[in-house]
Amino acid sequence: MEKLIEEFSFGLFFWQTLLFGLLLFLLWKFAWKPILGAVNEREDGIKDALAAAEEAKKEMQNVTADSEKLLKEARAEREAMMKDARDMKNKIVEDAKEAANVEADKMIKQAQATIESEKKAAVADIKSQVANLSVEIAEKVIKEQLSNKDKQLKLVDEMLGDIKLN
Repeated sequence: MEKLIEEFSFGLFFWQTLLFGLLLFLLWKFAWKPILGAVNEREDGIKDALAAAEEAKKEMQNVTADSEKLLKEARAEREAMMKDARDMKNKIVEDAKEAANVEADKMIKQAQATIESEKKAAVADIKSQVANLSVEIAEKVIKEQLSNKDKQLKLVDEMLGDIKLN
């Protein structure tokens, strides 16, 4: 029986080897190319996915850099606008102060002119009243002096005396 087992083992080994070789040949002839094609296709897909991921990473970095740049530009623009607004506010306040000072000076000059004209009018009125009073006093004095004949003669003599001396 041992011989039978040895023959059986050898025969089994031979047939297994022959079937394995035939299977390899059939796989090589019919299945190897499609399997390699699928593997290569899968490898290419993975390479493409990695390349796309790398490209997406670079694009993400570019987008991040662009967004940072835009953010910096927006901040700079905001600062410029704030500075312009402050400058405009200061100019408006300064212009308003200047206009108020000009208006105040104008009002002061008008008030001074009004005071001066009223002062002149008051002085003129006082002069007029003084002149009227002087005329009235002189009139009364002259009437009193002219009513008395002796006083008139004496006044004429005094005047003629003053004229001769000069």
